[in-house]
Amino acid sequence: AELPRYAPVASRLGWLLNLRDLVPGMARASERLTGLSARRSLPVWRRDPFLPRARPASPVAAADPTPTALAAFLAGGGAEPQREVVLWADTFNNYFESDNLRAARRVLESAGYQVHLARARGDDAEPDRPLCCGRTHLSVGSLDRARAEARRTLAALAPYVERGVAVVGLEPSCLLTMRDEFLALGLGEAAEALARQAFLFEEFLAREHDAGRLRLRLQALGQSRALVHGHCHQKAFDAVSPILKVLKWIPGLAVELVDSGCCGMAGSFGYDTRHYEVSMKMAELALLPAVRAADANTLVVTDGTSCRQQIADGAGREARHVALILAQALAD
Repeated sequence: AELPRYAPVASRLGWLLNLRDLVPGMARASERLTGLSARRSLPVWRRDPFLPRARPASPVAAADPTPTALAAFLAGGGAEPQREVVLWADTFNNYFESDNLRAARRVLESAGYQVHLARARGDDAEPDRPLCCGRTHLSVGSLDRARAEARRTLAALAPYVERGVAVVGLEPSCLLTMRDEFLALGLGEAAEALARQAFLFEEFLAREHDAGRLRLRLQALGQSRALVHGHCHQKAFDAVSPILKVLKWIPGLAVELVDSGCCGMAGSFGYDTRHYEVSMKMAELALLPAVRAADANTLVVTDGTSCRQQIADGAGREARHVALILAQALAD
């Protein structure tokens, strides 16, 4: 539950914490201390987390959100409206897979958006501590702590939400907390406004594409097939189809969805020594056999941090976030 609080310090000690999976016997010894299965590899702490090194938002060249707006601009009707988006850097991608956030920012900027980063307000009690959606506290039933984190987030995002700027996130369990639990926590109109403007990365791209506002040039990759696993939160919110849609924009890429239930990891559930066997049995129902059957030229894609870890542990394959795939396919 306290991961978002200790992560800034832990990332600076990553070289030490990562030894758990490198030094023989350390995983077994730590299992007795932490209850985390020695048969699991733990997420690797990155030496280059995203937020501490991310440059501030910078204006982008005027884009053409609609043919009408472009015609008015060329006719001397004034500057085109600036297209903006807020990128939500969740704890997991920020500290364990920062390349995903860099890729998402690159794609959004290539599409002509000014990308703001969600940071705590200056009047926040802990302005230097990264924002948190409260997901980790919710997972252990600590509702008061989750509500406090949600209020910090609402306060920080309020200036953007009031202007109608979309909030985009990469980790389904975190971003969709803003559309579900923030409302259940009784946080009022501010939470309702944010819920209407909170989108998964691929949801936002699909929405902009359907509205004729997306300018994104993609080229073919070396791979011709993508195997996609849907995160449980995506399935619960009927949000799997956007990831299939945006991957199909890549020329020559055949996209296939694995007909699977939960990957079995479910946040920290699958790391627990007591749950390891059940976790692996869930994964073996459909997901892991499908991944093992895929040839080496097939991309394995899933948005969930824990899903990617399960695939790595159970099938020895690297699964990637859709943001990385789209960034790789950028034509520019």
